[in-house]
Amino acid sequence: MPQDTVATVSTSAPKITTDEALTIYEDMVLGRTFEDKCAEMYYRGRMFGFVHLYNGQEAVATGVIKAMRPDDYVCSTYRDHVHALSAGVTANEVMAELFGKETGCSKGRGGSMHIFSAKNNFLGGYAFVAEGIPVASGAAFQSKYRREVMGDPNADQVTACFFGDGASNNGQFFETLNMAALWKLPIIFVIENNDWAIGMKHHRATSDVRIHKKAEAFGMPGFEVDGMDVLSVREHAQEAIRRGRAGEGPTVLECMTYRFRGHSLADPDELRSKEDKDKWFGRDPIKIFASRVLEHGLVEESQLKAIDKKIRDVVEECVRFAETSPEPDPKDLFRYQFAEDE
Repeated sequence: MPQDTVATVSTSAPKITTDEALTIYEDMVLGRTFEDKCAEMYYRGRMFGFVHLYNGQEAVATGVIKAMRPDDYVCSTYRDHVHALSAGVTANEVMAELFGKETGCSKGRGGSMHIFSAKNNFLGGYAFVAEGIPVASGAAFQSKYRREVMGDPNADQVTACFFGDGASNNGQFFETLNMAALWKLPIIFVIENNDWAIGMKHHRATSDVRIHKKAEAFGMPGFEVDGMDVLSVREHAQEAIRRGRAGEGPTVLECMTYRFRGHSLADPDELRSKEDKDKWFGRDPIKIFASRVLEHGLVEESQLKAIDKKIRDVVEECVRFAETSPEPDPKDLFRYQFAEDE
């Protein structure tokens, strides 16, 4: 699916249960509502620093992470809030981190681009492009090592590594794919191809716009996925997870998606054409999914509305929690540099 075309979403009956449908919908709505609230707080001067929002890409995070187990690993980018929420980090912890509070998941030391949670196996956001790719591979390596060398039968965790189209031109991408294929690491390389690396359009920066094809050079499967269709993402993720757990090695998933806001909240978003944005706005992944599960009678509209209200309350509460949480104590300036400080 080239980025200048719009795929037709399947209208067949979803192969999921009602409970799964509600979980998927709630997770995507949480991501969208949380990010909208972040924008509000930022523009009202109550949140500072660089803030990169995920609006429009929710189907990728939900489709992959909600197909995984809680003990699997997730590694993110600087656009990391929603990945963390999908991985189980609470809205309170993430919002408090964005406010720089001690109750934040990174103790107020990380901010928007450095969300982290050891208890949720969320390996962090990374400000530098492609920085998380080798970190994710390290997590995948330790799973394989514990299982095959140390004899731990429960060490079958899979790692999902998220990054954008711009990162796929960095050296870490190619070097890590080589190592992952060589050692058959249980990792999924999830490329969130939103066609823009800050202000650089994808086709201007890469010799072959089909990033998933680069997997072939390393002998691993690579797939192009409609990143606006959460069920398509989920289906491909489930197969990639199965391969990883079975010891069959890594998989590349290139999810074709679109960010509905600028690169960051400081970006006036003047480079993308109105026609292009309108085309992709018409493929809102939340609306597409809601329409499909309603059409096939998998859920009731009242259930979706109840989730909408629940999430609004959750997000309002996380702002209250963040605003009333304590600031980090200056005497702890050098704390949390080492694991034993926790």
